[in-house]
Amino acid sequence: MRYALHSTLVPGQEDAYERAHARIPADLEESFDRFGIHDWTIWRSGVHLFHLVEADDLDEAMRALESDPANVRWQRSIGVHLTPAAVDPQTGRPGSPSALPQVWRLADQLGEEAARV
Repeated sequence: MRYALHSTLVPGQEDAYERAHARIPADLEESFDRFGIHDWTIWRSGVHLFHLVEADDLDEAMRALESDPANVRWQRSIGVHLTPAAVDPQTGRPGSPSALPQVWRLADQLGEEAARV
């Protein structure tokens, strides 16, 4: 399943955040794999970060990652670049990137039209 998320950088932390993501730790990659996260892409516009995550169940994966040692270390180091997030209204967890609801997708529309033809 695909999930879109949004988070915000502390102004002035853009370059440091990108350097930190040049390569994430191998043990965090392993945790993502173990918890069903198959891909994670991040785009940046100014201080705004937009994430596209492909996962079996992102809420379940994020719950498992909360106590995962590799993720705890990563969050401690990457968190200095991010603004403190309010409670995510969809997950109820503090500090999470906010989920973005899907508005429209071309592939979905094309699928509907193909079904009518």
